[in-house]
Amino acid sequence: MKRTITTLGALMAWTTPAIAAGAETTETSLITFLFFGFAALIVVAQLIPGLILFYGMIKGLFGKTVKGHA
Repeated sequence: MKRTITTLGALMAWTTPAIAAGAETTETSLITFLFFGFAALIVVAQLIPGLILFYGMIKGLFGKTVKGHA
């Protein structure tokens, strides 16, 4: 197992400069826009329930209390 990990590590260290040298583009691809759009969608989807919970917390802190209910 140790020999396999060492071999894979050496192989990756040897081939990484060749992979990096071939990627000399300056324009953004469609997959990059899709990735960032998907990430933004996740953030917005988590923001809406968070705002609802925040509103409930503020309403509970500063809202009127009803007497007579335990």
